[in-house]
Amino acid sequence: MQEIAVYKETIIGETKYVIFTINDENFGIDISFVNSIIKMPAITNVPDYPEHYSGIISLRGEVIPVINLRKMMNYEEEVVDSAKIIIVDIEEDKQVGIIVDEVTEVLDLSDDEIMEPSPFLKKSESLISGVGKKDDELISVFNLESLN
Repeated sequence: MQEIAVYKETIIGETKYVIFTINDENFGIDISFVNSIIKMPAITNVPDYPEHYSGIISLRGEVIPVINLRKMMNYEEEVVDSAKIIIVDIEEDKQVGIIVDEVTEVLDLSDDEIMEPSPFLKKSESLISGVGKKDDELISVFNLESLN
């Protein structure tokens, strides 16, 4: 399995985000939660998992559940050639993989470039914790707490 290297560097007032797309929309995850980014491996189905779970994978001897964000966001299920799995740390010793259409870049966003989401989107189970703006593009900041 080929991995893309991810480094972690902190600058006060600025956070690095791994930017990815789902259905041609931009999303970001704080890089400090990203363990690795891998190409799509074979995924083993597991009975009685919630519908948005694709199954499990084995990575470096660990069994990791995999979530299909397209399903979770009620988009048509489709796996594109550029699809990747981002392995994120959601708790100490707890990882989950999320399937994304494409990983595009690592981007620095300062705190003042991230706005609160609309009150219509702001609820405890929301997938979005904020909206970043870089140049003319909006980037929805993914709420990892929604995966628990």
